[in-house]
Amino acid sequence: MPPARNRTRPITDENDENAGSQRLTRAKAAGKGIALDNINVDMGKKPLQRSKSNISTTTSKGAQPRKRAALGDVSNVAKNEAPAERNTKDAKKPLAEKGLVSKAAQPTRVQKVSRQASTRSILSSKDKNTAASDLKRPASGSGIAGHATKKRHTASSSSSKSVVQETLQEDENVEPPSKKTTVEVTKTVKVEKDVVEEEIEAKLIEEVAEKDEMIPDLDADDHDDPLMVSEYVGEIFEYLRELEQTTMANPDYIDNQPELEWKMRGILVDWLLEVHTRFRLLPETMFLAVNIIDRFLSCKVVQLDKLQLVGITAMFIASKYEEVLSPHVQNFRHVTGDDGFTEQDILDAERFILSTLDYDLSHPNPMNFLRRISKADNYDINTRTLGKYLLEIGCLDYRFMQYPSSQIAAAAMYFARLVLEKGEWDPTLAHYAGYSEEQIRPVLELMIDYLHGPVAHEAFFKKYASKKFMKASILLRQWVKEHHDEYVS
Repeated sequence: MPPARNRTRPITDENDENAGSQRLTRAKAAGKGIALDNINVDMGKKPLQRSKSNISTTTSKGAQPRKRAALGDVSNVAKNEAPAERNTKDAKKPLAEKGLVSKAAQPTRVQKVSRQASTRSILSSKDKNTAASDLKRPASGSGIAGHATKKRHTASSSSSKSVVQETLQEDENVEPPSKKTTVEVTKTVKVEKDVVEEEIEAKLIEEVAEKDEMIPDLDADDHDDPLMVSEYVGEIFEYLRELEQTTMANPDYIDNQPELEWKMRGILVDWLLEVHTRFRLLPETMFLAVNIIDRFLSCKVVQLDKLQLVGITAMFIASKYEEVLSPHVQNFRHVTGDDGFTEQDILDAERFILSTLDYDLSHPNPMNFLRRISKADNYDINTRTLGKYLLEIGCLDYRFMQYPSSQIAAAAMYFARLVLEKGEWDPTLAHYAGYSEEQIRPVLELMIDYLHGPVAHEAFFKKYASKKFMKASILLRQWVKEHHDEYVS
């Protein structure tokens, strides 16, 4: 038979993790004289002991070992330990028994691991790289004894900290140099710009004042005449110049009229001039009638057979607006011919045209501007007669529709003075006309171009070829033939 295997092993260190466990039976314990009640039977299943002092303490007193849960409270273990053993443990594991259990973990008997305290001395010098992190690190200590006192810093660290804080406080109140410089430069440029603008404005005011001193006040002589309203005449003409911009017709409205052409418009206006002369109406009536026709055709499409009805109705409306005693509607129906339109057709067309224009007949008449400029010309009758003829050219030729009435009146007076050799366009005339020679030039070229061509409107030419109008149409055509190349390229 093989020899029996020795199942017992020598007893080794109990805390050796690699040592095998030895099971001690009752017979062996009785043979060796060891009490079974003083030791734990199952040593192999017992977890690792914290130290040997636990077993020695319990066995020396001969008391029954107290069974604890694996996560039980171990804070009272230190009370039964010997002072020497406790000092030995403290040397190996400093601060291990402090603050292990918090109040919140007691009901569940869950052990909370406390943060390991730092082994650095309190008064030892700090490392420069970890100075900032140590300031924010909370002080270590037991939670039971209350909050630990904050660490006292050395004089060098506190002084450096105060210097940094003072520097930061000063930097908070001071703007960055780049922004401050930019703001100062911007303010300087703005101030310089304002100074330059003020100087330019002052120079302009001085120039205007000098010109005003040179220009005589022609309205002062009419101060005693209430009909001339000399106190408000300046504001009245400023308002008329603003108003004429809103009552101008579309200069290209013929593009939206499939059956009409510019030549047909000229024939219609030439016929209305003949009707205007037969009824002996005011010049303002003729200019307003032409403005009504152009504004209506800018809004509505008209057939060719209705164009004459639009023209005669516009003359009827203008006569009721301008004349003191306007002709009856039967007179306007009579001039249209036997196969023309009825009185009811004219009245219906009147309502339709007025509703289309929104009953706005406030067109500034060019005759008002011509009289205003003629006042600066000492009311010369010959100059004003030629000016009237030139104004009516603006009614017949569609190219004048793009210019306001005040500019056409200024060009007519300038042209008449040029033909009669009345002198230069002085500052007084430019002030009361509102236009300089450069602004008048494009309208003047259109007038010269119209007179240089063949006679296109016979009724208009015959009207101003009489002695009553100083034969203006003949006189101006002769002058244009001689001086055409000087003013038109």
